[in-house]
Amino acid sequence: MSAINKNSARLRDEERARLIWLLTTDKAIVSTLLGKLTLAEQYDVGTLADDIAEVGALVAHLPPPDLADTLEALPSEERHALWRLVESEKRGNVLLEASENVWDDLIDEMSDRELLDALQYLDIDEQIYLVQHLPRNLTGRLLATLPAEERARVRQVLHYEKNRVGAIMEFEVITVRPDVTLEVVQRYLRRLGKMPENTDKLFVTDRNKVLVGELTLTCILLNDVQRKVSEVMEDDPLTFSPEDIAENAARTFERDDLVSAAVVDPSGKLMGRLTIDEIVDVVYEETDTDLRRMGGLSAEEDVFAPVTKAVKTRWAWLAVNLCTAFIASRVIDGFEHTISQLVALASLMPIVAGIGGNTGNQTITMIVRALALQNIQPGNLTFLILREMGVALINGLVWGGIMGGITWWLYDDMALGGVMTLAMMLNLLMAALMGVIIPMTMVKLGRDPAVGSSVMITAITDTGGFFIFLGLATLFLM
Repeated sequence: MSAINKNSARLRDEERARLIWLLTTDKAIVSTLLGKLTLAEQYDVGTLADDIAEVGALVAHLPPPDLADTLEALPSEERHALWRLVESEKRGNVLLEASENVWDDLIDEMSDRELLDALQYLDIDEQIYLVQHLPRNLTGRLLATLPAEERARVRQVLHYEKNRVGAIMEFEVITVRPDVTLEVVQRYLRRLGKMPENTDKLFVTDRNKVLVGELTLTCILLNDVQRKVSEVMEDDPLTFSPEDIAENAARTFERDDLVSAAVVDPSGKLMGRLTIDEIVDVVYEETDTDLRRMGGLSAEEDVFAPVTKAVKTRWAWLAVNLCTAFIASRVIDGFEHTISQLVALASLMPIVAGIGGNTGNQTITMIVRALALQNIQPGNLTFLILREMGVALINGLVWGGIMGGITWWLYDDMALGGVMTLAMMLNLLMAALMGVIIPMTMVKLGRDPAVGSSVMITAITDTGGFFIFLGLATLFLM
């Protein structure tokens, strides 16, 4: 068996899992790191030395992204214990990789000075990103530590909203003039000694910093060194405005397979660049937020948050759910006489409502995704509604027919089986229709279509399903 490379992904996964296991299975380790030892634990502290040394070694060896993932997977007390072992030089990068939920938890015990010390090891772009997102305002104190040119850049970025390209662009770019040769460019790069991360191209600007083209590294390496930049550069590069929506930029990156792209102001001057690093963060954050909102959860909820905080972030949609459930119960109560005459209806009602909810959620998931990708336009809305209702009709006939046959067989009542089939088919049609209408209506009202959609569709299919099934039963069986 070959030895595992000391920096292999597999070894890092194993070390991360080991670190989580040590901190979550032995409370004495956590108590020792936090300085909260009980008398019994103080007596046995000698036996913990090896484990604590192992925890320290793992923290020292794991890179910031792995430490951030580890913090995400730990309850609050264990997080704080681990955080105390992270070196100052690593702390800024760990915060950069972690979620805002982890920041909220960790920085409670950090002073402003400690936070600024952690930020000093980061690039200016990364400092700006963190300062904008941290729950306390450190902007003024950070600005005081920066040179005048960088201060101006920070103030410029802070004007943009969180979801705009200007808020996530990087200032670290390499520019060249169009009238120099590739040989000059190569000498310039060698003299620089390093390039910013995710550099796949240089930006060509005139003396007024107006972007006139871009020069890929491939062109620099494969063309004759005596050729001028203007001869081999791309003279019509794709650019973004700082006011562009970050999520739209992410779609462009995916569509065009970009690694980086220029950000220019209205006059065409180069302001900075957008890189795949920021785009991946945008995509991840947007996906995570949409998944939470579709279930009626707050985007900020932490799986290890205290009970009181979790209650506060969930109560709103639970209140809505309670109200809709009460309405559904009133619908059932209105058919009390029908149910008392035919008790079998009580056991069959959840089937009708459940399959309707599932169909509605499938439709909503597809529509919300299509909206996010901008695949839905006014001209194809009618087609989408008809398509979904066609799918629902076929599913209703097939599965409603199967369930109707089973109902007939179980209760020896052909009419009840027919009611079951018709009720399932009608509820699936309603679920499909509402699965399109709900997110489209929310977009029309300027709301996020992912917010609480599943809660709303479940409420509608439950109430509607009960009403359809019990109404048909009253009409045909009583």
